[in-house]
Amino acid sequence: MFAIVQALGWPIWPLIIASVVALALVIERSIALRPARILPASLLQDVLALIGRRQITADVVVKLEASSPLGRVLAAALRNFNAPRDIAAQAVANAGSHVAHDLSRYLTLLGSIGAVAPLLGLLGTVVGMIEIFASQQGGANPQQLAQGISVALYSTAFGIIVAVPAGLLYRHFRTRVEEYLVSMEDQAQRLLDTIYNERAAAR
Repeated sequence: MFAIVQALGWPIWPLIIASVVALALVIERSIALRPARILPASLLQDVLALIGRRQITADVVVKLEASSPLGRVLAAALRNFNAPRDIAAQAVANAGSHVAHDLSRYLTLLGSIGAVAPLLGLLGTVVGMIEIFASQQGGANPQQLAQGISVALYSTAFGIIVAVPAGLLYRHFRTRVEEYLVSMEDQAQRLLDTIYNERAAAR
């Protein structure tokens, strides 16, 4: 493998760097987008219980906001506990947009690697072909020519090897983020319903 990398020369290095970056992004996003970290299972029920016991305080809201992305969205609703529903809903939507931005961090870069890697591989193959045919001008050696072409094609193969997992994992993470956001929206609406039902009953 190292001999092939040496034979391909400088065009292979951007692909190697891209593969390392893609691997790092996949590991980072796999850790950052764990369900337990984004959507703690009992968080909404705990918040609803605190509302029922009238134990919502500023400290509780601050701790909730820092606990998780879901907590950040729910905290936006609690901060507007006494506001009209449309204002509270707008605050939740604003918090949700910030959370969506944070959850999508680095995904554009991962998708770009998936899109660009085949082109980098093709560039390596084209450069390799040019060098091979330039070296054959003094007299063609079919065996050497065939070997050079096969080595050059490794660059395209490596580009595809990098691009396929990067593209698939980009789409996987995007889908996961969208599912998280839908769940957050649903839980935030349940919290708002509870808040305003409580307020209506207290009148």
